[in-house]
Amino acid sequence: MAARTAIGLDIGTSGVRAAELSFGRQGVTLEKFGQVAVPAGSVRDGEVVDAPAVAAAVRELWAATKFSSKDVVLGIANQRVVVRTVEVAWLPPAELRQSLALQVADQLPMPVSEAVLDFHPLEEVHGPRGRTLRGLLVAAVRESVLGNIRCVEKAGLRPVSVDLTSFAVLRSLGSTGVDAATTEVLVDIGARVTNIVVHTAGVPHFVRILLMGGQDLTDALAERLGTSLQDAEGIKQAAGMHGIVGIPPNAARTIDTAAQALVDEIRGSLDYFRSTFSGNHPERVVLSGGASSLQGFGERLAQGVRIPVVQGDPTSGMRIGRTGLDDAQLALVRPLAAVPVGLAMGGAR
Repeated sequence: MAARTAIGLDIGTSGVRAAELSFGRQGVTLEKFGQVAVPAGSVRDGEVVDAPAVAAAVRELWAATKFSSKDVVLGIANQRVVVRTVEVAWLPPAELRQSLALQVADQLPMPVSEAVLDFHPLEEVHGPRGRTLRGLLVAAVRESVLGNIRCVEKAGLRPVSVDLTSFAVLRSLGSTGVDAATTEVLVDIGARVTNIVVHTAGVPHFVRILLMGGQDLTDALAERLGTSLQDAEGIKQAAGMHGIVGIPPNAARTIDTAAQALVDEIRGSLDYFRSTFSGNHPERVVLSGGASSLQGFGERLAQGVRIPVVQGDPTSGMRIGRTGLDDAQLALVRPLAAVPVGLAMGGAR
């Protein structure tokens, strides 16, 4: 019997990335991975604003990487996506789906008629309201979701489902805990969007999407030095958090200040989690995303959140197929692959 396959597509601020996985008797195999840059400004805060440019990049990605299918699981994370913990009346799954809009309408910052809703139950509760379900409600503005779907269709692909990128990160990195009882914080830092997920044994407790990332450091550096974004990115990658001989002192200070702002936002999210979910203390942070490779950032984050920080590997436990990537290329790909790999894992369900 042929192995099942699934492809996850992540449309990011700086590029489009896709991973193809196969699922067979020998486990999960990373068959292909590819990425193509998108023009600056064509994706803003997770939303496609220049569909022709992004569609062209997706077509280039498919032509270069030779994926086996045009069916994709599409990720979404932007300022018009809300994730919050809610409690709803217990109902059988089919009835809950039908009644969800009515049950949560007064808890949304958008008209329920304009929202795409999903609910992920976490636990059953017996209390003053009787039998209820506590879980994570995901609500996205319908038009923002449709905009990304139309773009992918313009590229000739078929979106078979849409998934929150935070859940994709959980799927690809949430099984790497030191033991089943460990509560972890997954932090995936993209160019403009950072996904934060607190979970225990793959069960999410808290999700937050920050509209900031590695590109904010590059922008600050380019403005401070009066240089191009390309040159600023090169200086950022070379210097990292430790600085290098020859870099202007104001550049080092700018990188430090911008990185600290991101650390402060992540710490603020964890402080909120700790105050809301008392008694549940995360034991470590698992870091991923392109910006996670910045030299010294993991150490700075560990100082800020006061728990250990480790680098995540979404390909851990997988076989590596004929990707066309050598070991050095795979090492560069791994920090970038958490979202597309997790999307593909969701497509296999």
